Amino acid sequence: MKQVLIDRYGQPEEVARCAEVPDVGPPGRDEVVFDVLAFPINPADVWMCKGSYRLKPPLPATPGAECVGRVTAVGAGVSHVKPGDLVINLQRENWTQKRRVKGEDVIAVPSNLPIRQAAMLRINPPTALLMLSDLVDLKPGDWVIQNVANSAVGRLLIRLARVRGLKTMNVVRRDSLFGELKSLGADACAVDGPSLGEAVKAHTGGAPIRLGLDAVSGQATARLASCVAEGGVVCNYGSMTGEDPVMARSALIFGGQRLVGFMLGRALATRSIDQIREIYADLGAQVSNGTLSAPVERVYPIEEIKAALAHAQHDERHGKILVAPNGPV
Repeated sequence: MKQVLIDRYGQPEEVARCAEVPDVGPPGRDEVVFDVLAFPINPADVWMCKGSYRLKPPLPATPGAECVGRVTAVGAGVSHVKPGDLVINLQRENWTQKRRVKGEDVIAVPSNLPIRQAAMLRINPPTALLMLSDLVDLKPGDWVIQNVANSAVGRLLIRLARVRGLKTMNVVRRDSLFGELKSLGADACAVDGPSLGEAVKAHTGGAPIRLGLDAVSGQATARLASCVAEGGVVCNYGSMTGEDPVMARSALIFGGQRLVGFMLGRALATRSIDQIREIYADLGAQVSNGTLSAPVERVYPIEEIKAALAHAQHDERHGKILVAPNGPV
């Protein structure tokens, strides 16, 4: 079977290769085997290939934080999924044609879910959902501000916030994105920069913003914090700049703001497996009924992983890059 391997860390399209490896074999009593139908290329996967991610597994290694698969066999001790079920996998190393994992690591999703959307269900939708629910007790009518609002997480957050009656202030790098984000339900948009605070105040009428979500870091964190109300929370969950987040002492000391971090794995670790399955069941239903979706720019075969990785790093993309290891999806 085919599997993506990296033998060294470096520029992703240079270090990744599609290799022939032994088949995974039959499942053990508590295991599940599934064909990988599609996987996305996420920023964390790119960072892993570069060697700059928090996890640096021994080499050779297989990247891949998420995927969607079709179950082909289950062990005698597995009862929550069966052959033919569509599943997502909570474990990594998913850039391959087949996986054999513990039964508890796979979660069934609706069978009518579009494969391309199901491939992106594991990380970004629950990240957006849990940042809205776990950090601040938000009520309908409350404002949330986020930067990189045109990202996969940002787009999903706009839709999830609208369902909850929350208002979103969406910060991006160019005003050409405003129309697209407003079509998703964004209440207001602004271009990031030194005058961000004034622009946000004008859009919101000075209404207090209780939660700021930052995926840029560096001085962008301070600019976002300047828009958040006294006693509010600024959550850093990414670093497009590669820098550490910066916040003014006045915001922390006199403004009583809190700077917190968010990582999906940590948020899920506080929940039982039944609660995790409920989260994905809810998100899967919202994808199934069209409430949630994410754009896909192109799907590559696994043999073209180098081209797919190069494409995934283009700044002007208009959707996620997916790979289909077992034929078109």
